[in-house]
Amino acid sequence: MKKWLIPALCALVLVGLVVGAYFLYDSLSEDHAPEDQVSSDAPAPEDRPAAPDFTVYDQNGKAVKLSDLRGKPVVLNFWASWCGPCKSEMPAFDEAYRQLGDDIHFMMVNLTEGRRETVDTAKEFLATTDYTFPVYFDTDISAAIQYTTGSIPITYFLDSEGRLVAYASGAINAEMLARGIDMITE
Repeated sequence: MKKWLIPALCALVLVGLVVGAYFLYDSLSEDHAPEDQVSSDAPAPEDRPAAPDFTVYDQNGKAVKLSDLRGKPVVLNFWASWCGPCKSEMPAFDEAYRQLGDDIHFMMVNLTEGRRETVDTAKEFLATTDYTFPVYFDTDISAAIQYTTGSIPITYFLDSEGRLVAYASGAINAEMLARGIDMITE
């Protein structure tokens, strides 16, 4: 067998994989356009599943349970400081919090797994911003496990009774955030 044949075949396979991945990504992007991330069809209250409970920690290390926030709707967002799409949506969340923070709980949960993201790296990032929304740290990843967060950012919209109404996977803009908030405040 010729010496150049194996590297040439490997290169050909690699090019095929890259081209295939491009077309797969392109088709998925069209099927999951941002406008479709938050559905406008919220389930009836009696059909809404209860949101799984979890415990996270505020910036002072105090434990906070999701169930402690019942009585007001909740916007629950999972993020990390190394995540570009997470950072791109934060201004919209902060603006919504500034306007609606008295009426809606905003729970910005940092996935603090201890390797790529630590409490210190998250706090260092936050120190470079003027965000006012409350940040919580999921240091034992219990919240991420409860919500099977395979990718971030991901946002859940819960009604005042702690039931899941809608969610959005991927970065959302102010309009999509407002749509989700409308669904939990109706």
